[in-house]
Amino acid sequence: MDKLQSFAPVIGNQPRVLIVGSMPSKKSLKEQEYYGNPRNHFWPIMYHILNERAADTYSEKLHLMKKHHLALWDTVGYCYRQGSLDMHIEEEEPNDIAGLLKAYPSIQLIACNGTKAYQMFHKFIAPALQQEIDVIKLPSTSPVPGKYNKTFEEKIEVWRVVTTYLEDIRS
Repeated sequence: MDKLQSFAPVIGNQPRVLIVGSMPSKKSLKEQEYYGNPRNHFWPIMYHILNERAADTYSEKLHLMKKHHLALWDTVGYCYRQGSLDMHIEEEEPNDIAGLLKAYPSIQLIACNGTKAYQMFHKFIAPALQQEIDVIKLPSTSPVPGKYNKTFEEKIEVWRVVTTYLEDIRS
């Protein structure tokens, strides 16, 4: 089993929200794109909550994130994993999210995409934080059925909380 490596963070000027996943799926790693599985709900949810049309290219998707002061990264920098399921992540090494937050003090919210990202954040990253920051667990955008699955519409409603951290810069 090969050691997997996450992507570099996507971050623009004055990010307000850092959205963290656990580790990109096999498909995302192959495509070299955050949320590269076309069945993943992440990008459609972003278009809905940001009131934007769907982007045609990955670079347009990343531009959309930066334009709206959103950043992307993963809690896990390196790991071993058979397949794409979070429950198969082994020997994980965290990304330096505490360092990223220090470099970008404009970040006010860490939005964890799913339970595993939330658990990894609290296990590896929260103890190293030196500042107060809001951290929330959002329903996973993964297409894999789970015990607590929500419909696409339910996910959109829960994910809207992200936009409350962007309101004062939109006006």
